[in-house]
Amino acid sequence: MVFYTCGPNEAMVVSGFCRTPPVMIAGGRVFVLPCVQQIQRISLNTLTLNVKSEKVYTRHGVPISVTGIAQVKIQGQNKEMLAAACQMFLGKSENEVAHIALETLEGHQRAIMAHMTVEEIYKDRQKFSEQVFRVASSDLVNMGISVVSYTLKDIHDDQDYLHSLGKARTAQVQKDARIGEAVAKRDAGIKEAEAQQAKVSAQYINEIEMAKAQRDFELKKATYDLEVNTRKAESDLAYQLQVAKTKQKIEEQKVQVQVVERTQQIQLQDQEIIRKEKELEARIKKPAEAERYRLEKLAEAERMKLITEAEAEAESIRVKGEAQAYAVEVRARADAEQMAKKAEAFQQYQEAAIVDMLLEKLPEVVEEISKPLTQVNKIKMVSSGGGEVGASKITGEVLNILNRLPDTVEKLTGINISQNLHPEGKLGQPLISV
Repeated sequence: MVFYTCGPNEAMVVSGFCRTPPVMIAGGRVFVLPCVQQIQRISLNTLTLNVKSEKVYTRHGVPISVTGIAQVKIQGQNKEMLAAACQMFLGKSENEVAHIALETLEGHQRAIMAHMTVEEIYKDRQKFSEQVFRVASSDLVNMGISVVSYTLKDIHDDQDYLHSLGKARTAQVQKDARIGEAVAKRDAGIKEAEAQQAKVSAQYINEIEMAKAQRDFELKKATYDLEVNTRKAESDLAYQLQVAKTKQKIEEQKVQVQVVERTQQIQLQDQEIIRKEKELEARIKKPAEAERYRLEKLAEAERMKLITEAEAEAESIRVKGEAQAYAVEVRARADAEQMAKKAEAFQQYQEAAIVDMLLEKLPEVVEEISKPLTQVNKIKMVSSGGGEVGASKITGEVLNILNRLPDTVEKLTGINISQNLHPEGKLGQPLISV
């Protein structure tokens, strides 16, 4: 068994054993049994035919020659047409098939030329080509050949009939052209005059319309200008009024800011005074209480010393009763003396020593009060319109704090330091040492 193939431009026909009727394959493959089966090929290529018909007499007896171009091929997709083509052309070459198709086309072309006039063929080539294509296709399809296309290529004659026909037509066309040119010139003149008249009329109408439009424009523009100027004046007045209101609000805000700043400064000053009062209490009152406690302890120690000495002296006395009486007397005398010194020292310390200590600490207190001023980089002064402004105002605030210092000390300790000062600036009584 042999395997055969063919391209899309040819067909294979297998006949013989088990191939009744023969098998036709267009552009495919088939198995063939050698010796008992036979394979033949037929071309499906498109054939170009140059169909010439020389000196054919037309319907009016005028001999002309016509040349057409036709494209034909064996139809392989239609099984019936392929079978018909195999019956007629199997074993023949492409040239033989082309010759048969050419003879058929030429016969139909001559027959159609005989039934038409020269003018019909020359003027309507499309009609002639369609008739040849239709008649030839119906005949060639029985042979398995399809006409792909047909086109009339050339028409000519040996009697100059076509040339004379062209001359007559040319003369007629030239005559018509001269008449048409004269008519066209006449019509053009009339149309030109009418156009000129219409142009002048349109120009005058246009100028009138332009004048009206200019007048309407000026009137509307004056109205718009009046409205615009009125709105602009109202806008300017409203803007100035809004600016005045805004400035007033800004000034009010500035005054409120100044009031707030002044209030904050007053609060800061009050807090500073409270802090200084607590600091003075910590520096003066606490040390005074500590000193008083120390003096009490010293007096207690002195009393214990006298008691010890009295007891020792009483021990040395052999008489127990006298020794005990003497010891009791000495102890009572020591207690009384200690209590007197303690009361005297406490009274003098409260009245004199505390004042002396306060006066020693006053420079430090003043330094602490004025110390914040040395660390200030920038001061903003807020004034309500009356009183001092500037550096004198600041120093005045510091002096007011110092003037309130004796009252603060008196509140903390109960001692008026102003009444305990000597006219020369010294204390009225010296400190009593115990």
